[in-house]
Amino acid sequence: MQFIKRIIELSQAIGLRIRLIYYPPYHSKYNSIERCWAALEHYWNGAILDSVETAVHWASSMTWKGINPIVNLIETTYEKGVKVLPHELKQYLPSWQRSETLPKWDITIIPF
Repeated sequence: MQFIKRIIELSQAIGLRIRLIYYPPYHSKYNSIERCWAALEHYWNGAILDSVETAVHWASSMTWKGINPIVNLIETTYEKGVKVLPHELKQYLPSWQRSETLPKWDITIIPF
């Protein structure tokens, strides 16, 4: 629920509708992020990624469908176990709309 809370806050801050489509387990071939990771692994071609700098270099220099990625190294340590309690989430529910046909996999966030 922490992710939903943060994505709703982002939607409200930028004033844009965000649609989240989740892929069911074991459907990575339809997930564009997974396909990008596959292209990156192919590009690395067994290179030894023995440092953060090496990994960032390889990721920055690849292309996928003719596009170079924007790669930023984030060194922030995130707290583990941060939870949003049900009563805290209630204020976000008006922005959170589930699809009628695929309520488990399709959510639209509407800023209010």
